[in-house]
Amino acid sequence: MPGHSSALNHRIDVVKAKIHAKRAKEGVLTGTITHYNHKIEGLQGEIRGLQDRQNRIQQSLDGKQRELFSTQDKLEKAKDRLARLKLYLAKAQKVLSARLVQMYKDGEPDALTVVLESNGFDDLLERTQFLDRITNQDNQIITRVRTLKSLTTKQTNELTKLQKQQKAATLAIAARRNQVAAVKGKLVSSRVDLQSARDGRRVILARVQSSRHRLEGDLSKMQAQVEAQLRAAQGVPAAGPIRRGTGSMIWPVNGPITSPFCERRAWEACHPGIDIGVPAGTPIRAADSGRVAIAGWTGGYGNYTCIQHTASLSSCYGHQSAILVHVGQNVSQGQVIGRSGCTGLCFGDHLHFEVRINGAVTNPLNYL
Repeated sequence: MPGHSSALNHRIDVVKAKIHAKRAKEGVLTGTITHYNHKIEGLQGEIRGLQDRQNRIQQSLDGKQRELFSTQDKLEKAKDRLARLKLYLAKAQKVLSARLVQMYKDGEPDALTVVLESNGFDDLLERTQFLDRITNQDNQIITRVRTLKSLTTKQTNELTKLQKQQKAATLAIAARRNQVAAVKGKLVSSRVDLQSARDGRRVILARVQSSRHRLEGDLSKMQAQVEAQLRAAQGVPAAGPIRRGTGSMIWPVNGPITSPFCERRAWEACHPGIDIGVPAGTPIRAADSGRVAIAGWTGGYGNYTCIQHTASLSSCYGHQSAILVHVGQNVSQGQVIGRSGCTGLCFGDHLHFEVRINGAVTNPLNYL
């Protein structure tokens, strides 16, 4: 037995060391997760700034698109005007050519000389001596041709300018769209990277916590074994099997009722619970699961524990030699919460057991 106890204590020490290491790792992981959360929160501010910038880019993009539509409209109108001018110019040139042919046929040598000596049609129009010899009708034709050529040149230049504007607007729109795409890419990439890193740490943390919980369960079992060995060595009674009746609660200890509920005594008109006779040190089980509301010395009850099961129902345990739970602790049905004894106003080892509804005592046998 001593060798077995020593080996068990060694295993307990090993498990405790592992639990300590797990808790340290949990602390590191928790700190890392907190760091990532702070970075993500900081990124949110950057994202808001980038979103504002993206909105401004979109507004500019919309403006460029409107400009493009306007330029395209002007371009189409300019093309129509240029086509009409070219048509008018062709007609005017045809009339002028016909007139020159007629002048040649009429035998006007001076006019023929001017035509032959001209370096092309444009040069012909600039020869003063030729213009001085043509009739007033001919002059009107030439004036019309000159005007149309000037307008055609002007319209061609305007068309070229509009085409450049259209190209510039198109390039600006493409640049803005690329910029918007880059901003969106940066937002998505930054957020995904940080969230992925944080979520990865959370998964690891959950695994570490689960492992620690398993180790703590193993530790509780081993400690219970040590406690059982100590009780056996000291002659302290064990908790024994759980005793159930017809009610929702289990018996907190196995023993006979030595004082019934509401028994009249010299110092009290109604005993507020039942007394169950058991040896000192007998483990006391929670009659039902709940939250510890009272755990400490309470007047004549001595060491007194009360467990709140529902909003109105609670159970209480008096005269304990030891309290093994604390206020606020959640306990399960059957869990050992203390040890019987004879503290407070008591005349022998036993467990005083109460059931209360909204704080008022009621017969515990209705729930056992």
